[in-house]
Amino acid sequence: MKRMELIGNRAVEKEIVCALRESIQGFYYTLLPQIPGGDEPDYQSKTGIWTNLNFLLISFLEEKDAAKAQIIIGDIKHRFPEKGIRLFFMEVA
Repeated sequence: MKRMELIGNRAVEKEIVCALRESIQGFYYTLLPQIPGGDEPDYQSKTGIWTNLNFLLISFLEEKDAAKAQIIIGDIKHRFPEKGIRLFFMEVA
């Protein structure tokens, strides 16, 4: 079993979640929907609005489903290279 952590821009959240739910039977996950982020020292605008809102999705998957998820996310990353999509897997004991 693997723990999957996926981070990305909120703009692609719905596309990612829908693709995973359609492809992986019984896909259960935890979603943290509004995580402020930035890659520059002054990443918050003068208006108080975050310049970049991300999401974090965590799920525990069997090996075969983790492989499916990696293919799905790879395709979405290819279509949206500027959305900061990052995928991590960790072995679960």
